[in-house]
Order: sequence, then C-alpha cells, then structure tokens
Amino acid sequence: MEKKWQYPHRRWNPLRQAWVLVSPHRTQRPWQGEVGQKSVPSSVSHDPQCYLCPGNTRAGGAVNPAYEGVFEFVNDYAALLPEAPTASDAPASPLLVAEAARGLCKVLCFHPDHSLTLARMTREEIRPVVDAWATEYQEMGALNWIDYVQIFENRGAMMGASNPHPHGQIWSTGFVPDEPAAETVAQREHQTRTGHCLLCDYLEAERSAGERVIFENKHFAAVMPWWATWPFEVLLLSRRHAGALPEFTSDERDGLADALKRLTTRFDNLFETSFPYTMGFHQSPTDGENHPEWHFHAHFYPPLLRSATVRKFMVGFEMLGMPQRDITPEDAAQRLHACSEEHFWPRG
Repeated sequence: MEKKWQYPHRRWNPLRQAWVLVSPHRTQRPWQGEVGQKSVPSSVSHDPQCYLCPGNTRAGGAVNPAYEGVFEFVNDYAALLPEAPTASDAPASPLLVAEAARGLCKVLCFHPDHSLTLARMTREEIRPVVDAWATEYQEMGALNWIDYVQIFENRGAMMGASNPHPHGQIWSTGFVPDEPAAETVAQREHQTRTGHCLLCDYLEAERSAGERVIFENKHFAAVMPWWATWPFEVLLLSRRHAGALPEFTSDERDGLADALKRLTTRFDNLFETSFPYTMGFHQSPTDGENHPEWHFHAHFYPPLLRSATVRKFMVGFEMLGMPQRDITPEDAAQRLHACSEEHFWPRG
C-alpha cells in the first residue's frame, strides 16, 4: 500500500458523485465513548413471543402459517400505503412543497428457524431467498404505479432491527428514492460520456488493482469500495452486466447465494459476533423507462469500527460537512480478506 494513503485525503465516489474524507491516523485516539454489547447467535429455534416465527400471532393480529421455507406478507406497520389521498391544501410558499406518496411494503422471512442469520444459513437455504427477492421485484415492479423496488435487510439491534428472526423488507415506491436516483444520474452520465457501464469499468479497475477485492466467485465480486464511508463497507457486484435480479440465470442466482453466505460469514468472524449491518440491492428502476446504464449491486453498511462493541458514529463533521472514515479501505479489505469462511459459531 502506498504510504500517502496513511495521511488525511479525500476520495471521490463516482456512483454518488460525492467526496469522502479519509483520516487513518484517527484510529490511534483513545476511546471513552459508548461501548455496546457483543451479540452472539440465538440458541432458540422457535420463540413463542416472536411475531415472525411460524404459527405465531403478529402484532397486528394476523397468524403466521406454519411455513417451512421463505414467507412473505404485507408489512403490518407499513411506511407507505397503496392508496394515498390527493393533497388538497396549496402550500403557502414555493419553498414549502409536499406531495402524496404511495407504496407497498412487505416483509420477507428468510427461514423458519429463529436462531439463524444469512451467515449461518447454508447456500441451499439462501437460494430460495434469492428467488423470492427476484419474484417480488418482478411482481411489484410490474405494477404500473411502482417506480422502484428497494430490497433490504437491517441486521442486528444496532441497526434498528426490531426482531432478530432472519428477515428483510421490500419497499416498493411510486417514485425513485434519492439514493438510486443519484446513482441513475451517475451511471447514465458515465455511459453517455464513455459508452461504457460505470460499474463494469469500476470492477475492472478494482480487479486490476487487487488491494480492495475481498473475494470473487464465478458470477460476483465483493470489494471494499475505493470511496467506502463505513469502516467495513462492502460493494457486492455482478460480474456480468445485468440490471436486476430477474435477469440472472440459475447459475448466477447460485453465485449470489454463495457470495452472500461467504461475505456475511466473514463479517461475523471479523470480531466473532453476530455482525450488524444494513444491506440493500440497488437495481434498475421500474418506472417504465429503459435503463441500460444500470448495473446490479448490493451495498453493505456495517457500523462496527474497532471491535464487536465499538461502532462508528456519523455525527458532527459527518453530518454537517461530509462523510469521514478512520481506517483506509485497503486495511479494512485486507482484514476481511483474511477472515475464515467457516463460521465461528456452527449450527447445532
């Protein structure tokens, strides 16, 4: 690694068209701030108090079936609703703008076993989850009023997960949210300017450099992005140019299941904890336009910094100025690359 990267510098994020400040020397500062609790996998396969376990009653009163695989349902406390009233009051100022927002929000349980996570599921158990994601993207995106389908998982209490049962969420919206909208602009501009896909070019550059590639399989590559903001942020990229999950072949879906298993296991093994993160897939909008510029990818945003109990806080300068990180992406990538893919807490 070049010595210059051990000093403060900025890095450009071409996907978000924004800068991130890197300050490697800050890892030497003493820590007297908040220290969280180490999280270990649950030993309970069925929790009678869990509203996501098979056969249990959810908070809204519905009873879950005795499901044996994946299970999806409309979120009982959805952030968006399919029907929204038309705003009737005119704003008092052009600076006070609002509009009705429609959407459809679902919950997808990955497995009936309450004790599992993606990291502790097998590849064969993750594959039906991949298929379910593809189906939900296709079916929700086919609704003529849905412009975007955001699939994501909040893992762990530190990331706001209200329930440890293995599950994720799918929010489909009648508009393209800010983050994928910004990525649409960046990818479209790169394609117009160069004739190439931005993330195809980026992956080629990362594979050539080699410093930030954590692992690859035949169909996917996991890299610590050059512009990573969170300490152990990972960008998971399809090696073939494809815009969305339904475009993947059966082998590629197997490859995605394999990549998710390998990456989440490495995360857990890094600090020997059930690693918290927010993960989400970014894929083509479903707004009726053609999007040849879009390249499927997943963002993993884990908050842990120094250990299983010390996290990175995005406050102060990060909120008022620009994002800042304390360890270089190269150092973080090397640490994840060195992690075992055999989970530290085996099932059973």
